[in-house]
Amino acid sequence: MTDPAINVSHVSKQFGETQVLRDISMQVEAGKVSCLIGPSGSGKSTLLRCMAFLEQATSGSIHIEGEPLGFTDGPQRRRQSPAELRRVRSRIGMVFQQFNLWPHMTALGNVAIALRKVRGMSRSDAEDRAMAQLDKVGLKERAHHYPAQLSGGQQQRVAIARALALDPTIMLFDEPTSALDPELTGEVLNVMRQLASEGMTMVVVTHEIGFAASVGNRIAFLDGGRLLFHDTPQAVFAAPREPRLEQFLDTYLDRGASMLK
Repeated sequence: MTDPAINVSHVSKQFGETQVLRDISMQVEAGKVSCLIGPSGSGKSTLLRCMAFLEQATSGSIHIEGEPLGFTDGPQRRRQSPAELRRVRSRIGMVFQQFNLWPHMTALGNVAIALRKVRGMSRSDAEDRAMAQLDKVGLKERAHHYPAQLSGGQQQRVAIARALALDPTIMLFDEPTSALDPELTGEVLNVMRQLASEGMTMVVVTHEIGFAASVGNRIAFLDGGRLLFHDTPQAVFAAPREPRLEQFLDTYLDRGASMLK
């Protein structure tokens, strides 16, 4: 039996006296898409950041493709060395709400810089790979434009290309369309749909319920730092719904979740 791509086991997280995550356990299968939904402040982004070790869980463990993330297993549990942590984290690409592009670099430069700095590739090789990734997200013709010359949707697609260029096996998305006008949201979601169809393992924090319902293989619903359920879209959205989810979905049904009633 193969290991899950991500295995979250009894993870809790506190910031000072504030409990943000409460004993969360879930698995993400390789090649599948899990969408994290729930009200603002429910812990979705914190859980995603723990999966990338951008936040350190207060307790519990996370394994990436069978390997521990952040700390070694066993009775002599210790923090991983920087080299060990880099090796495990190299399998993960992450896309944030904000695009975080270098304003003084073109789209091509923004994608190529990580390949040069992280992978040590030559400028020529890095730019060849970067151009291929920009082509993948439909931006080959905009490769030599600067972020200020790109729409928000195009900037986010550059950010996706930048993450993909490092050849991750898992992609994490933290509300990737929340900073976009509705008109531009579709072009980013279409790139994510394409990645899903190609078998990329993805965990997506989103308020786009229609996307979650139609693309997600599993839906995780968080509320108050607790994982209330993690199941198929058909099970999650089937009528009658769990009351807390029904309350949450009241304002989102028109985005497409109602298709699964």
